Amino acid sequence: MGTVGISFGSPTSGAGFDVASTVTQIVTNLQAVETPWKTQLANYQSQDTVISNLGTLLSALSTDVNQFTDFQGVLAQKQGSSSDTGVLTLTSASSSAVAGTHTIAVNSLAATSSGYLNAITNASDSLSGSISIQVGSGAAQTITVGSTNNNLSGLAGAINSAGIGVTASVLTDANGSRLSLVSGTSGSGGNLTVGSTISDATTSTALAYNSATTGVNASLTVDGVAISSASNTVSTVIPGITFQLLAPSPVTGGTAEQVQVQVLNNNSSVVAAVSQFVTDYNAVVSAINTQETNTSSGTPEPLFASPTLTLLQEQLLGAINTTNSQGGISNLSQLGISVNNDGTLTLDTSALNSELNSNYSDVVSFFQNPNSWGVDFATTLNNLGTSSVNGVLALALKANSATESSLNTDISNEDRIIAAQKTNLTLELNQANEILQAIPSDLNNINVIYSAITGYQAPKS
Repeated sequence: MGTVGISFGSPTSGAGFDVASTVTQIVTNLQAVETPWKTQLANYQSQDTVISNLGTLLSALSTDVNQFTDFQGVLAQKQGSSSDTGVLTLTSASSSAVAGTHTIAVNSLAATSSGYLNAITNASDSLSGSISIQVGSGAAQTITVGSTNNNLSGLAGAINSAGIGVTASVLTDANGSRLSLVSGTSGSGGNLTVGSTISDATTSTALAYNSATTGVNASLTVDGVAISSASNTVSTVIPGITFQLLAPSPVTGGTAEQVQVQVLNNNSSVVAAVSQFVTDYNAVVSAINTQETNTSSGTPEPLFASPTLTLLQEQLLGAINTTNSQGGISNLSQLGISVNNDGTLTLDTSALNSELNSNYSDVVSFFQNPNSWGVDFATTLNNLGTSSVNGVLALALKANSATESSLNTDISNEDRIIAAQKTNLTLELNQANEILQAIPSDLNNINVIYSAITGYQAPKS
């Protein structure tokens, strides 16, 4: 600790000294005892920043791996294609779909039952009577015209509000306006049976019901099996596959075209996911490698030579290089992933695509089987990161937090001691300063007394 010298100046000048500056110098010297603590605290806080960043990077890597270990993840995704998109298109392929090829011929499309009442010239004419509507084999329901629904739009609103299972609307063209009814159920099961006693009260014209379209099921064959579908959207025939019927298959020489539907594993998504895994893994390794160097100012990085960093590096590198035979795949190199000298990874997408095309089920096993590489690596990441309370990085943060708490307590206690000393110093030095400032007056008083006693007159300056 340094020393502080107090300069009183001329003791007889009455000027005194700068109390505030003197107190500041003394307090600064007292605070020097805190410098090692604050330096330690700053170092631990710098470590926390790095550890938290590593935790974030490991969390992203865990998310990548979970895509492979999840039974509904990227390895379960499927994609499909149709050899004639004018006849049918695939709209979705879920994880339950099985890769393969199916042959489909569309004989006829499904149709939805619809019809309309006779047209009237003026859509606002008052109506009277009632209309009975039955959808398929359901119970018939009757809508009676009243004071609140006695025109075409009012009647359409009443039918829609009744929840009968039809959609009513008013269609208007050059021939007039008419009430249109469309079944809410496609196919033969949604055929409409309508009875109308509605009439135009203004012109006394009866509005009879006219059937426009009869509901019929789609007819198709799937892999030689005759299928009837109430809808042109077919989702229950091939498990996990939904396809849309657009037109009957063209017929050539009396034979309907056979549309080839292929269900494939979604290799492109798998390659993209593996590529993201490699990128995120390399981000973790690069962050670790950085901590083994000095900063731009030449000082060591916060985790330089840290046991936590060493443990993280050893376990991560050990896990990535683990050999675990599942089916025909035992290590990452068979997926086109190689380890570089600095610990980062490189992906050969051609090799990965080749493996996916030839041994897709083995790739799935490599990531998803019990005790597989994928499951073990996911466990390793969990044991290293901050998501688990017992993770290596989580425990490091906890240990740092305990030390930081102790240092903060020491600094706070010392601050209270110094604050009390500052108060006392200020009081004592102010008193000393008052004494110094009073010396000229005291000397003058002594001179006066001395002159009175001796008769001596001090020479005037």
